[in-house]
Amino acid sequence: MDLVRSAGLLLHISSLPGNYGIGTLGQEAYDFADRLVAGGQQYWQILPFGPVSAIFEYSPYASRSAFAGNDLLISLNKLKEKWFALDIAPFTGKEADFISFEKVVQHKRPILEQGVEIFFADDAGEEWKAYELFCKTAKHWLDDFALFAALADHFKTDYWPSWDRAAAFREPEALDRWRERLNRKIDYYKVIQYIFYDQLETLKQYCNRLGIKIIGDIPIYIPFESADVWAHPDIFQLDKKSGRPTAVSGVPPDYFSETGQRWGNPLYRWQDQSGTLNKVTMDWWCRRIQHLNQYVDIIRIDHFRALESYWSIPAAEKTAVRGKWVAGPGIEFFRVLKKRLGVLPLIAEDLGEITPDVEKLRDAVFLPGMKILQFAFDFNHQNPYLPHNYKNRNTIVYTGTHDNNTTNGWFYGTEVDEDRRKYILDYMDSTNYSDFHWQLIKMAYASVADLAIVPVQDILGFGEPFRMNRPGTMGNNWKWKLKHAHLSDALMMKLKHEVDLYGRSAVDPTQTG
Repeated sequence: MDLVRSAGLLLHISSLPGNYGIGTLGQEAYDFADRLVAGGQQYWQILPFGPVSAIFEYSPYASRSAFAGNDLLISLNKLKEKWFALDIAPFTGKEADFISFEKVVQHKRPILEQGVEIFFADDAGEEWKAYELFCKTAKHWLDDFALFAALADHFKTDYWPSWDRAAAFREPEALDRWRERLNRKIDYYKVIQYIFYDQLETLKQYCNRLGIKIIGDIPIYIPFESADVWAHPDIFQLDKKSGRPTAVSGVPPDYFSETGQRWGNPLYRWQDQSGTLNKVTMDWWCRRIQHLNQYVDIIRIDHFRALESYWSIPAAEKTAVRGKWVAGPGIEFFRVLKKRLGVLPLIAEDLGEITPDVEKLRDAVFLPGMKILQFAFDFNHQNPYLPHNYKNRNTIVYTGTHDNNTTNGWFYGTEVDEDRRKYILDYMDSTNYSDFHWQLIKMAYASVADLAIVPVQDILGFGEPFRMNRPGTMGNNWKWKLKHAHLSDALMMKLKHEVDLYGRSAVDPTQTG
């Protein structure tokens, strides 16, 4: 993928300053796109936008579907513009810095149910034709997802092995009976997906007209409790009798964890019995990437290194210690993608313990990798995250990501001691302990990396309480959101100045044919 020298901001849709407790695909998203233009930005990076649940504490990286959209991100106001009869109850509570997902669920889902009833009561016109076309186009995933979601509602759990055995193991006659019995609920989930993707597609078109490209995110793994594992058990390493994983995902012990990390996702069955690339697995992956590519301009492949080799942990193990490295699909994965889908705009999330073989795969398929400035300052002058060691302009530099502390939270907090603060400022040729976030943004912008991405918390100078995620922890992640007043004209003018200063200015789309 060829990048131009440019800049972008990282902000998930849920973190937009919505009026109903959460950011949505509504006016706040369009306003943010306008703010990006005012700040000289060309890219908007978001996180995965699949359905989230309390089971995984609403993490966008643990969705019940690799294809479906998150109904909580639907704009009620945009919906009312189409369906005037929709009655939107007021959302209780003042504008807050953090999402209360429980309140959002209690407020939004009854209104969405009301909206679907309105839709079916008026089953005519262009809207109905558009819905039928969507169902036909998305049939390869929509039917399975809607049935899975309806069954999960009926059995009150996404853990499908606990369902009626005939439904859990997809016996055709049983599924036919369940489709008839749960028909209305299945239709509900289909309409919700139509609404979500209609709003997302319209937003993308608006952004593209402004010269803004959306960077999406594709998690390498998906939860066992998902429509995809239930519907496609043949592409995962599952026990045929119980349906449960025989091996699960994670990473090995390292400096940060003596027992490693046991993520617990089922692993893919990359090879068939003959040892060649498993066709059904690649069919699913091609459909997955083709689907996401319709709604974003660039796709970031999370945990890219697992495509070269992955850490396989026996499912019975409680930690990641007794895992082993197993060869992934490697370059054949990308050869199949290119043959079926053409050249795709992809980014490799190549962070963590990366081997020369992983770098070789990344470079062989010409994918830009990532450099995180918060990882740069360990007193090692050869550290690959230090800007003077960047060997390739086809790189994306970040002050930090959604998994990092905010820049000010990191620099002024306990992660950085006084000796390291002095070293960092010495590297920057600075003695200024104030406004550190702007100093790190300047370093990112000044680097040779073609694209510089900054989390919105960093342009605001926010501290640690406002970080998005704390990996390895539970209970207080994925909740931060903007308030309406945060992105002022003065702030965006300052950001635009920095963009211009370091040659990352956006091209005016009205001046390009």
